[in-house]
Amino acid sequence: MPGATGIIKAAVIRLRKRNAMSETDFDTFMKVDIRVGTIVAAEEFPEARKPAYRLRIDFGPEIGEKKTSAQITAHYTPESLMGRQIMAVVNFPARQIGPVRSEVLTLGVSDEQGGIVLLAPDIKVPNGQRMH
Repeated sequence: MPGATGIIKAAVIRLRKRNAMSETDFDTFMKVDIRVGTIVAAEEFPEARKPAYRLRIDFGPEIGEKKTSAQITAHYTPESLMGRQIMAVVNFPARQIGPVRSEVLTLGVSDEQGGIVLLAPDIKVPNGQRMH
């Protein structure tokens, strides 16, 4: 029977393997359709469990306007979101989040305090452009 040190080392190795990011291939990555859109409506979402806004985002003539909610209240107000371009996944199945049918997944990253910072192009581009 292995000693305590051996058991702990084996457990740590298993945990690291389980938590490691698995690799994906390019074809799998390309199945995720990430597009740019412009926020055309933003309002408080008081029914949400965590502070959030309801958004309507214009993805151009091919995709049109989509609705979603986003927990982005730490850095943004509804007024500051109007006209802002953002990136979102547009080919996930729609999901019911309380009274909102979320049709896209708005993308962001967490800051050091856990607030979400939206992902967006540096320069204005036509709505609906796909990320490559």
